[in-house]
Amino acid sequence: MANSPYRGSRTASSALLVGLCVLPLAGCGDQHGRTATGTGARTPASTATPETSTTAPQTSAPASPYVEPGVVDGAPHHGENNAHRRPGGLTSADKKAAQAEAARIEPVLKRLWRQKKWDPDSVRTALTDRLGYEVRETSGKGELLGGELDVREMYERYESGDDVTPEGALIGLYVGEDACVTAFVQESNYEVRANGRFMETGCIEPPTGH
Repeated sequence: MANSPYRGSRTASSALLVGLCVLPLAGCGDQHGRTATGTGARTPASTATPETSTTAPQTSAPASPYVEPGVVDGAPHHGENNAHRRPGGLTSADKKAAQAEAARIEPVLKRLWRQKKWDPDSVRTALTDRLGYEVRETSGKGELLGGELDVREMYERYESGDDVTPEGALIGLYVGEDACVTAFVQESNYEVRANGRFMETGCIEPPTGH
């Protein structure tokens, strides 16, 4: 048995089988290595790069010309349509003079509001009689004839399928060359403030644009 003619054959065959087995194992090891490398290429750290490059153009893309930045409702050309509602600038002296007149007007409007007298006639009479202002008058050609006080009815607005004029009064007081007191009084509230002149309406606050 010790000198069996099959021992050498088995040994050689075993060696051959071992050698043949080693090669597939080495191949499997290489394949595993490529799979691991491929898996590593799809880790979150690697995918961050394409995500960032995809997001960046969205962040830096220019705003649409039809929607202005900073407009809450995204209304087209909101800033452009309401440019006329921005008052002009004031020097410190003009602002101080307007604030002094605003301080005189505020108590009168407060009293009228409490008395529920906010129609233009009552407001105009109170400001001229109590504070001595003169009603601003212009010629048919728009030339100023005198006075500094302008009192008008409220702007029309659309409600329930019709145009209505709310109760109340708009007030504009011209102070010097550039300053104004712009105010209003109505059923719900009143307001008085010092500011520069509006491009189209002088010292009366203009209506909102579309």
